[in-house]
Amino acid sequence: MQYWVVMPAAGAGRRFGASLPKQYAPLGGRTVIQWALAPFVADPRCQGIMVALAAEDTYWPAIAPQGACGRVRATRGGAERCDSVLRGLAALGAQPQDWVLVHDAARPCLSGAELDRLVEHLALHPVGGLLAVPLADTLKRAGAGGEVAATVPRAGLWRALTPQMFRHGALAQALERAAQRGEQPTDEAQAMELAGHAPVLVEGSLQNIKVTTAEDLALAEVILRSREQHT
Repeated sequence: MQYWVVMPAAGAGRRFGASLPKQYAPLGGRTVIQWALAPFVADPRCQGIMVALAAEDTYWPAIAPQGACGRVRATRGGAERCDSVLRGLAALGAQPQDWVLVHDAARPCLSGAELDRLVEHLALHPVGGLLAVPLADTLKRAGAGGEVAATVPRAGLWRALTPQMFRHGALAQALERAAQRGEQPTDEAQAMELAGHAPVLVEGSLQNIKVTTAEDLALAEVILRSREQHT
């Protein structure tokens, strides 16, 4: 099967605390976003990649992948993630029934095996789904003063990862309807849920981390270095 990719990369990453957006932070000789793009650039099943950038982005031209046969393109993103994904879908040129994978620009540790697992598991599914991991920690709900208000049962709870994989037409329609209702889904699966669909959870890897802080960046470097040592 074949698929397309949309990568929202218009966020400023304020929690990262650096002078540049986290997707452009240096990591193991590349930038975070270059690592995030790498599994798709290397995959012959990937028909094309659309990166949704901030209007004021001045970093992309210097690191845009070369020699990718024109498969990696860029468009202007929006104020929120859902806006950027919708704009990326519109610019992609895919057909309504084509599969589209949406992947965070700040997730540099997606492995080829994890990508294969998602694509192969969902190839024949009518809706699609997402990579996720079951929660293992005990969860606490905080009260107004920061005290523990309740312990939340973790049974059946999963942490959503990316990529998230849905049909182009269905996802675009779900995001458009959410925008019309004034809703801002925080991921594509939520947009599909709001449209009445039931995405499938495909178990991913705990190593597929999202870089949000400097500590995450250090952990990502350890993960990537370990993989290089075992290849």
